[in-house]
Amino acid sequence: MSEAPENGSPRPARTGTLSDHVYEKIVAAIADGTYPLGSKLPTEYAMCDEFGVSRPVLRQALRQLREDDVIHSRQGSGSYVKRRPDHAILTFAPVGSIADIQRTFEFRAAIEGEAAYLAAERRTAKDLEEIRDAVAELDRCIRENELGVDADEVLHSAICQASDNQYFVAARQSMRENILAGMNLTRNLSLTKTRQRLDLVQAEHYAILDAIERQDREGARKAMRAHVENARRRVFEGD
Repeated sequence: MSEAPENGSPRPARTGTLSDHVYEKIVAAIADGTYPLGSKLPTEYAMCDEFGVSRPVLRQALRQLREDDVIHSRQGSGSYVKRRPDHAILTFAPVGSIADIQRTFEFRAAIEGEAAYLAAERRTAKDLEEIRDAVAELDRCIRENELGVDADEVLHSAICQASDNQYFVAARQSMRENILAGMNLTRNLSLTKTRQRLDLVQAEHYAILDAIERQDREGARKAMRAHVENARRRVFEGD
């Protein structure tokens, strides 16, 4: 299975649901300022006409945008732009993949959170060494301004392996291409921000490592879920 490109080059378009395509068109319109921050979105009727879709399809796209905290609704008034994603998201995200990436983060929070919980209980000395080495490699990537997708993937894979449950490993492997696409996007976006963004992400990795070292199962689960959910939110952070 192919990996996400380290240089951020977009992939060919993916096949998604019609609501996913509408979702991404709205994200693009918000990112490029067509729908400014704080502005009210057009009426459902107008947007259905603009995108050539039915109201159920549009409403599904709007629901996803609300879940991703990009828009919010005011009862009886309509939907408003709550966050303006960095325009770079349109450069780094594989074409047609933004909705898919966000749903992949939901999958990862569930699977990897539980894997971290078990890793804290079952990890061997060798497992712990591999996790530490992966975190150290990410430190090097940050110092040398490298993207670090491969090192990030090695870290998360090592934690799943340390769970000593092949089903967590298999479930994550089945989504590997999607996961790499998400990592490629979030790490590229982080490189466009200040050094503090990368340091914040790395601090989250250290929190996971610390909990696994101390065999704090609940702490490892919470740290991993927080890290993955924060990554999902960071996709739509603006400047």
